[in-house]
Amino acid sequence: MADATSDGQTHAVLERYARFARDEAPGRSALYAEWADGVAAHPELAAIIARVPAARRQPPLVFAVTRMLGAPEDAFPAWAAWLRAHADEVVAAASVRRLQTNEPQRCAALLPALATIDGPIALLELGASAGLCLYPDRYSYRYRGSGGVVALDPEDGTSTVVLDCEVTGDPPLRLPRVLWRAGIDLEPLDAADTAHRRFLTSLVWPGESGRADRIAAALDVAAADPPTLLAGDASDPEVLRAAASQAPAGATLVVTTPGVLPHIPRAGRERLLDAVRTLDAVWVTIDPPALHDRWEPAVDAASWGGFVLGRDGAALAAVDPLGSFVHWRAWRTGATDAAG
Repeated sequence: MADATSDGQTHAVLERYARFARDEAPGRSALYAEWADGVAAHPELAAIIARVPAARRQPPLVFAVTRMLGAPEDAFPAWAAWLRAHADEVVAAASVRRLQTNEPQRCAALLPALATIDGPIALLELGASAGLCLYPDRYSYRYRGSGGVVALDPEDGTSTVVLDCEVTGDPPLRLPRVLWRAGIDLEPLDAADTAHRRFLTSLVWPGESGRADRIAAALDVAAADPPTLLAGDASDPEVLRAAASQAPAGATLVVTTPGVLPHIPRAGRERLLDAVRTLDAVWVTIDPPALHDRWEPAVDAASWGGFVLGRDGAALAAVDPLGSFVHWRAWRTGATDAAG
């Protein structure tokens, strides 16, 4: 029975990595496509990865862990030889890690929604990782549209983190005034911790030019003025309410869920969304259009053209989930009141 189970796990890895090589990595990382294709062709390597718990053996996570531990960013034979020599170390490290991609570029997509909110805000991000999306007021932005470039900088000058974003439509663009910033995560990461920093930068796929440098610069911003990061399950209403209760008076509480909801099982996701609606807070999110039915009015997923940037269920814009474009559509959805 144990052998049959092991064989089944190995077969699942072979299929998963073949699919990743075929459908997910091309166009984003040629090296990851090569590594995944190699794993799919070598059952002995798949058997090593099958020793990692199923929820933690995704190709981007396993590959990131190997790079974090020192695997060469080289052709498949060199990487495979390294994996064989460090199998136990990789299995142990991957078994306690999970995907915690923290992309500050998402702030370029969040900013137009935040700009619809008057007055100072208190930011509470769910699934915050190291909290890099809690600093929309500390980054610089270059929104590029048909009318030219809209440049936004903090009061003290151009930030070390400059976010370029293509924009269409006429979204409100201004930096928010953030009085308080906090996040909830199952396993928060410390921007000042060397090991945590290495893990986050290792999650950047080889070939994604500029991302590692941008994340490193954002980690410096967060380390210089750390947010409040709370360990807990944000889908637990009591955890959420306890965190929200720490927000200061005199600021509008804004709960953000940029990219985290797809990673929460449906029951927990629905529980979380119901709990958010009970708070005296504005909810800002970036979600796949078909993920839930909270859009008012409903969004046509087939024609939307990206993820949905939403405020309190009103769909404001089609956005790149990692923040490279914003196509403002509030006028199409009837969300003009939310857009301010």
